[in-house]
Amino acid sequence: MSSAPSWKIKLLYDGQCPLCLREVNFLRRKDNGRGLICFVDVAADDYDPSRHGGVTFRAAMERIHGVLPDGTVLQNVAVFRYVYEVLGMGWVYGITKLPGIGQLADWVYGIWAKYRLQLTGRPDLITLIQNREERQACGAGDRCRLETSVTDT
Repeated sequence: MSSAPSWKIKLLYDGQCPLCLREVNFLRRKDNGRGLICFVDVAADDYDPSRHGGVTFRAAMERIHGVLPDGTVLQNVAVFRYVYEVLGMGWVYGITKLPGIGQLADWVYGIWAKYRLQLTGRPDLITLIQNREERQACGAGDRCRLETSVTDT
């Protein structure tokens, strides 16, 4: 028999994004070891969508996602609103519950999400996906290291 998780939401974040990390570090401090938020770095090579609501690497990199214990997947500002509510700071995003304001907040967030990689000096999403696939194809084996060392000489 499995027990219910202690976390209230899994926050899927890009661990290579400096602004995302700043927010995650802030939220970790606010969580204060309570384990209310399960932080999942989608940029980690071992990220497995099947363990996180089926949210693919591509989808997670395109916009923020959160997964509730029952498997419900949240996106966009709804993720921030839920996380902040769980941490007792719901007032921060409370205004986004108002009609029209929530849609406007999602629209503004969508612009940020679309240009986030460019604004933080990162390669485009296609390049990140290709690099990830290459790393995963290599795995931890020596094959890629040997190919790299042969082509480098």
